[in-house]
Order: sequence, then C-alpha cells, then structure tokens
Amino acid sequence: MAKNHGNSIKNDAQYEALRDQGMSKEKAARIANTENAGKKGGKAQPYEERTKEELYQQAKDIGIEGRSKMNKAELINALRQN
Repeated sequence: MAKNHGNSIKNDAQYEALRDQGMSKEKAARIANTENAGKKGGKAQPYEERTKEELYQQAKDIGIEGRSKMNKAELINALRQN
C-alpha cells in the first residue's frame, strides 16, 4: 500500500513508483498530480503531430521557462526532457 503524502499529492502510488524510477520529487509530483494521474495511457498524440500552440500550452501547464522563444522542435525537446 502506498504511503499517504498528504493533500499535495493526488496519486500516492504513482508518485512513489516515479520516485523509485529515480525522478526528482518535483517531477514525480507534477506527473502524479495531473488531471488523469494513474489512468492508463499510450493513446496520446505524438508531439510531432501536435501544433506548436498545443505544445506551447503543455509547456506552459508544466512550467517550462523560456517557452515563448522556442520553436516547435525546441518545445518538443523541452517537453521530453522535463
């Protein structure tokens, strides 16, 4: 059973699994707190098929700095690194 990390973490089990994989506390918390945290995935549209505006919005949602000056390829790279 996953440890309760308080109200700041929406999906404790996913948070712990991500931390076990070596992710930082900040990144694990950001992923575990997404709207659909813990739901099965794999159906998301690849970054290359999204518009620059969609990539920009996702970068904004997760707090990537400097996103307004990035082109589409740079946004994709930043999203994959974050």
